Amino acid sequence: MGQQLLKRIIAIIDDDESMRDGAKALVRSLGYDAHAFSSAEEFLASPGIGNTGCLITDLNMPGLSGIELRRRLVASGNPIPTILITAYADERSRALAAKAGIICYLPKPFRDDELIECLRKAMSQED
Repeated sequence: MGQQLLKRIIAIIDDDESMRDGAKALVRSLGYDAHAFSSAEEFLASPGIGNTGCLITDLNMPGLSGIELRRRLVASGNPIPTILITAYADERSRALAAKAGIICYLPKPFRDDELIECLRKAMSQED
């Protein structure tokens, strides 16, 4: 049961501090534990990757993009359900996200209920 509770961790990865803080507050209001990271590299260096049930990550960040992060996790055998958020939505990035197995693709700004629906979808895929 302890492992199941640990899998309720949602990792929020965005170089925009206000976006991280807002998403973290929303996720916590839903009863999940939320950990925020300013970059994909910071998340990859964290000890909690194996306990993460879902990622909410920005597409465009310095260093690894959200799609590159997803690809790296899949390649390492850890295909964490991923929600991609972006201020620069276009059909090319949407197609790349779909090909990478992204659960939801949300253009910024998005409504809380849109993110909540994506979280429910992502967490229902949890092992």
